[in-house]
Amino acid sequence: MTAKVIIAVSVSIGILLLSIAVGSVYIPPVDILRIIGHNLFGAELAEYITASQLAIVWNLRLPRVLLAFSAGAALSVSGAIMQSVLRNPLASSYTLGVSSGASLGAALVIFLGVSLPFMPMMTLPILGFVFGLGTILLVISIAGHLDTHMENHTIILTGMVFSLFISAITTLMFALFGESIQRMVFWQMGSFSMRDWHTVYILAPVALIGILFVSRFKWELDVMSFGEEQAQTVGVNIKRVKLILLITAAALTGSTIAFVGVIGFVDLVAPHVVRKVFGAQHRYVIPMSGVVGGAFMVISDLVARIAVSPVELPVGAVTAIIGAPFFAYIYISRRRR
Repeated sequence: MTAKVIIAVSVSIGILLLSIAVGSVYIPPVDILRIIGHNLFGAELAEYITASQLAIVWNLRLPRVLLAFSAGAALSVSGAIMQSVLRNPLASSYTLGVSSGASLGAALVIFLGVSLPFMPMMTLPILGFVFGLGTILLVISIAGHLDTHMENHTIILTGMVFSLFISAITTLMFALFGESIQRMVFWQMGSFSMRDWHTVYILAPVALIGILFVSRFKWELDVMSFGEEQAQTVGVNIKRVKLILLITAAALTGSTIAFVGVIGFVDLVAPHVVRKVFGAQHRYVIPMSGVVGGAFMVISDLVARIAVSPVELPVGAVTAIIGAPFFAYIYISRRRR
């Protein structure tokens, strides 16, 4: 197992370097490492490295790649939590309405011009996060009133109803405020363009803290995977653990959506790949979902940048092209079983 982890981490690092190197100007990985060493540790640069190459790596590509990796890691771990807690391989934060809630918050900003007085530049990410997290809190609250035991199917069905309802409201706003529809559609498809270090400084620590926090519940997740009755017999407070993990997963997804837009299927694909390769123990599933999901997002962003260059595709479209057939494969295979 240790060898698999080392290989996965090494491949992920290689993907990061490849994504930084490839673009309108190719920069060799060795030079990338030299530039990073120069900016972090004051190492001397080779004479042939120009100021433009330094700026391209440090100011444009490196923050974009790190942001993509952080977003992919957060979404993938969120998906792994949802699938384990709800014992459904097709479950995700998007199923429970997080993306719909965040989209409604973004629509208020884009269509109605809502702005926070104290920090207007952060209005979109803040409202996106608040509405996304608020939606799942509402879903959990109503599911708890409908079913005191908070059975999985009750949570999923409640989330789906809310997701459809909020999506309908957002669609009405599309019809009423068509002049800003292009900006809203682009946000809903997700993108890492025009992002700088400030976004990385916010999202990367949030993703890391969330993943470390969830890792504390790896034993409970292992036990719950065998069924809620078995988990209760060994002392797991099912309702409390579910509540904490669902809110944490929603916070990870909401934070990501707030800064980079709605990017789907990463939280579905990566955890399944991890479970196939590393097994079902959550001491491996949680961290490796972060690694694999981050690498998958970086590859998707690279494809979005270079597929039809100089036009840049929304990264959400790339993940959907890969993820939709994967979703269908999982569904069909389960039906056959």
